[in-house]
Amino acid sequence: MGLPSERPSMATALKWLGFVTAVWVQAISGNNYTFSNYSDAVKTLMNLTQLQLNNLSVAKDVGKAFGLVAGLASDTFPTWLLLLIGSLEGLVGYGAQWLVVSKTISPLPYWAMCIIMCMGGNSTTWMNTAILVTCIRNFRKNRGPVSGILKGYVGLSTAIFTDVCSALFADSPATFLMMLTVIPLAVCLTAMIFLREVPPSTTESDISEESKYFNMFNIVAVTVAVYLLAHDFVGSQGHIFDVTFSVVLVALLAFPLVIPAYIAFKIWLDSKAKDDIEDPSTEPLLAPDAVPISQPIQEDVVAEEVNGEAKKLQPILGEEHTIVEALKTVDFWVLFVSFLCGVGPGMAVMNNMGQMGSSLGYSDVSIFVSLLSIMGFFGRIISGTVSEYCIKKAATPRPLFNAASQILLAVGYVIMAMAVPGSLYFGAVIVGLCYGVRLAITVPTASELFGLKYYGLIYNILILNLPLGSFLFSGLLAGLLYDAEATITPSGGNECYGAHCYRLCYLVMGVACLIGCALDVLMASRTKVLYKTIAASKRSKSVVKGK
Repeated sequence: MGLPSERPSMATALKWLGFVTAVWVQAISGNNYTFSNYSDAVKTLMNLTQLQLNNLSVAKDVGKAFGLVAGLASDTFPTWLLLLIGSLEGLVGYGAQWLVVSKTISPLPYWAMCIIMCMGGNSTTWMNTAILVTCIRNFRKNRGPVSGILKGYVGLSTAIFTDVCSALFADSPATFLMMLTVIPLAVCLTAMIFLREVPPSTTESDISEESKYFNMFNIVAVTVAVYLLAHDFVGSQGHIFDVTFSVVLVALLAFPLVIPAYIAFKIWLDSKAKDDIEDPSTEPLLAPDAVPISQPIQEDVVAEEVNGEAKKLQPILGEEHTIVEALKTVDFWVLFVSFLCGVGPGMAVMNNMGQMGSSLGYSDVSIFVSLLSIMGFFGRIISGTVSEYCIKKAATPRPLFNAASQILLAVGYVIMAMAVPGSLYFGAVIVGLCYGVRLAITVPTASELFGLKYYGLIYNILILNLPLGSFLFSGLLAGLLYDAEATITPSGGNECYGAHCYRLCYLVMGVACLIGCALDVLMASRTKVLYKTIAASKRSKSVVKGK
């Protein structure tokens, strides 16, 4: 694929350099989904029942509820400060877990473990809010690809941590937690230097150029995912092989630096050519087709006369909404509940994959954790790009993609309940794929329905579904049903072996997915006019460019 040929500015190069660092942050910020990698160690060390263990995972997800603070801060604080807060909180939260699991300190009281798990979970909300809000504002005309790529790397992060730990440290839970403690801090310090909010592209040529660069990011991301998937199936082949795998993986993650480097190189060539020509002519201060770099966003204000006074009406979908205005709409709550029906069952599988695997006789569940992560990536990146294309070509409402994923997810849970040979592999693939679709589609949908002005807070209100879904489906449903089937061990914990351990849980989650599907179809019906307007706008710009 050839690189775009338009002449970029240094601001463009810096914007893309910031996006590369944003990708790196997302590639290490999926640590909330890695609990299955060390949950057995925590359960054994603290002699917990499954319900107690699941409540620890709920505490981790409850940390995301405090992401509302990050959402409020995103409208006031700079990006670098949000990243600093998140990385330091993660250092404390995961650092304390590492000290416990490595037996450097004695096991903490249960309530203290809940607090540090909560801190670790909350740390990622600061990182994700900083990254998503900044990048969607920087590339507001390519929200689908931006969301797909960034959320895709979040999905890959679990596989990245899992595979590197497996390759270099033999799946040591303590070493895994040490990685979750140190690496995010180092990466966030890098992003703090380069990622910041800049004026978005305004011309159709610039927007088209962005799309070409995003296609390159997609190619690199798919390459990383396939590479990780191949390693999962090949497995360890010796120390040299494992070290080589890790070095190549780091090189692939660094490869997107080629894009800002290419842009900077073009700038250098252009400036060198101008110096050689020594053209004395002076360009006008403002080219005819230029746009001032800082234009205030014009909000549509609809008012009516009531007793001689102007009264502001509730904005329609597609216009800027305040938080109160968004919460007053039926559409927000339909989106909220459908999101819960999608991510809640997904969180239950991710948090309980260790016990789901052991109940069926698998001694090592790292392959399932990695499959969840990699397929989550494909769900995110494919749905983000495909939904953007379908909006432009056929005005397809984004929520229809959520509806389709919910049907597939329900089928996956039924197959997992049947416990046929290989069903857990199939389930990991389907759950990861559909969970990724749900996250990648909901992020741009919220911005298209309610605007970008208060997007940071609206996004974090929707993310409340992660701790809520974890509590309902993982802490209560999966935990209680597992304990009802399990037998008490001499140490005070419990164990369950067989297909019956999670069968009823899978079936209930399948019903929840069907309810979510119905709500997504309703949302698609309510937003079809909005997406026809969005599609018409995209087509008109393409026609203008063609002329």
